[in-house]
Amino acid sequence: MSNKKGRPGAVRKKSRGKAVGSGGQGRQALEGRGPTPKAEDRPYHPAGKAKAARERLQAARERHGVGRQAERPARGQRKSEDVELVTGRNAVLEALRTKVPATSLHIAAKVEMDDRMREILRLAVGRGIPVLEVMRAELDRMTSRDTVHQGVVLKVPPMEYAHPQEVLDDVLDRGETPLFVALDGVTDPRNLGAIIRSVAAFGGQAVVVPQRRSAGLNSAAWKTSAGAAARIPVAMASNLTQTLKEFKKRGVFVVGLDGDGDVQLPDFELSDRPLVLVVGSEGKGLSRLVTETCDAIVSVPISAATESLNAGIAASVTLYEVSKRRALTE
Repeated sequence: MSNKKGRPGAVRKKSRGKAVGSGGQGRQALEGRGPTPKAEDRPYHPAGKAKAARERLQAARERHGVGRQAERPARGQRKSEDVELVTGRNAVLEALRTKVPATSLHIAAKVEMDDRMREILRLAVGRGIPVLEVMRAELDRMTSRDTVHQGVVLKVPPMEYAHPQEVLDDVLDRGETPLFVALDGVTDPRNLGAIIRSVAAFGGQAVVVPQRRSAGLNSAAWKTSAGAAARIPVAMASNLTQTLKEFKKRGVFVVGLDGDGDVQLPDFELSDRPLVLVVGSEGKGLSRLVTETCDAIVSVPISAATESLNAGIAASVTLYEVSKRRALTE
């Protein structure tokens, strides 16, 4: 190649500044703008508009005392064992009215608001109980399959069962005639809830359950009791037979309910006395030791076409009869 003077192509020109190419021009044009924002951070983008709407909704919920959805445990993780669940609007409302200790209230998103739900929210917010709005599927997951939660679940600390003798002391100190129901191997929590409800309805003061082979006060029992579990103490006996014997020493008559009883309910004459009505399990009835401990075995007369009554119904009928006779003697 020729290097003659005067030829422009043969002369290397000195640069007066930085060499600028198309890449450099692009970098300078973008300098100071940083990375491209995410779609949800751009106000004009549909994702950004959706984010703003969610934030406005959350602000509205917080103004009304309703929090965001609680964090879900990992799939397969067991639920915490340090809480019990109260489900159903009546049961939750009654628990809040009676100031049962509670850790949180869960309500379903877009739940139908009636007078009960409004009072539930008012009481929970007034007591400072965290209120969490969750999807209905989350409530289904929290509760058992046979539980109807009606869009509301209240978490409460584990049930603290009373001592049977302390419950009896409280009733006697108030000058009342004891009327308790003891369960002998009743394992269906719905029967327990129904019995608690009947005890409250017909003037009873307590329910006694054995420590083993018995239904506990879980969400199904709370639901069936329609809130009565918040008013009627449930006492736990480490040994039911021994507890019944202690009751007898203190002047309480122990009466078992059985279809083959020696006395029919209409002929029962001890209704005005201190009573413990003992209800047997759904299948086997009263155990041998409990039967031997009872002062009397009473049967509820029923049609020959019906084989038997379940524990909850038998207790309810007997409690009604006892309360009716007590009312006549007052």
